[in-house]
Amino acid sequence: MTNALNESIARIAAAIAAVRMPAQPEEYDIHAAIAEALTAAGLEFEHEYKLGPRRRIDFRVGRVGIEVKKGRPATSELTRQLRRYLESDALDGVIVVTQRVTALPGSICGKPVTLVSLNRLWGVALP
Repeated sequence: MTNALNESIARIAAAIAAVRMPAQPEEYDIHAAIAEALTAAGLEFEHEYKLGPRRRIDFRVGRVGIEVKKGRPATSELTRQLRRYLESDALDGVIVVTQRVTALPGSICGKPVTLVSLNRLWGVALP
């Protein structure tokens, strides 16, 4: 993984880490909060980016995808989905945003997979 890719993933993950969500958000609310956080961080993104037939990732920031999952997704199913996404030449890595910690491999198709768990971000949010 290149330094530029590492820096890009770190910057995007830091923007997402600024998100504070209620304990029971709808997936639409999570998408809206992530879009707002990316915009506030000065990151240009595409929402619902089409990677190919039946492959649409929630966000693409440069060459990094962001996939949002409500709750705790099944690891095997999510890993298969991420593999389909990362087979695309349009992505160099992916950030997965979940409500609960989910065990995922550190890379798929030789591309990095980074997890941001929203329940770790539920601390007290002060104005």
